[in-house]
Amino acid sequence: MKFGILVFPGSNCDRDVAYVTRDLLHQPTRMVWHGESDLDDLDVIVIPGGFSYGDYLRCGAIARFSPVLRATARHAQRGKWVLGVCNGFQILTEAGLLPGALIRNQGLHFICDRVYLRVERNDLAWTQPYQHHQVIMLPIAHGEGCYCADEDTVASLEDHHQILFRYCTADGQVNSTANPNGSIGNIAGICNRQGNVVGMMPHPERAADPLLGGTDGLNLFKSVATSILG
Repeated sequence: MKFGILVFPGSNCDRDVAYVTRDLLHQPTRMVWHGESDLDDLDVIVIPGGFSYGDYLRCGAIARFSPVLRATARHAQRGKWVLGVCNGFQILTEAGLLPGALIRNQGLHFICDRVYLRVERNDLAWTQPYQHHQVIMLPIAHGEGCYCADEDTVASLEDHHQILFRYCTADGQVNSTANPNGSIGNIAGICNRQGNVVGMMPHPERAADPLLGGTDGLNLFKSVATSILG
């Protein structure tokens, strides 16, 4: 199998992801420049965090028109795997690969912290090592991380079990005090109906090495790699 990590002008978490996939998991990894359009050699595409194209206009609004995003959409339509983290999540919603939008945090401040998440599904290729409703801790670093969608979209996400992670307390309670940015329903991560495209605001790649103080994010990458390799 092979990971591909998209690189836009302004990406700043691409090397962090590569460290996980290449150096910790020892999987072939290719950095993919935003002007590329041939992704046929890749199994998993990761759209990393950062500030693609300087976040001009709106987070992810320009990146959605790049050649590599058009190729990523084709990759996803073929049932292959796509993960968008932070700015990557914003890009996926702008491109229509995931529903909803990410807007300014409720408090209008950039937040850099560690948060608790409750795992809502553990039956996907991405989440199988976790327990249902397991509480994990991952870092966040965003100014536009408030997930919003209309009532029908949120109801559809609930009905089709597309919510993967919710912000929660240390003991797994989902409430407003545990919500760092005002996201509707404490939503921190979702998937498409097929489950092959995932977007999340917290950074699993920043919680994958014991030297960084936690490894709760490593299982996300391990899980999809194991699913592909069999």
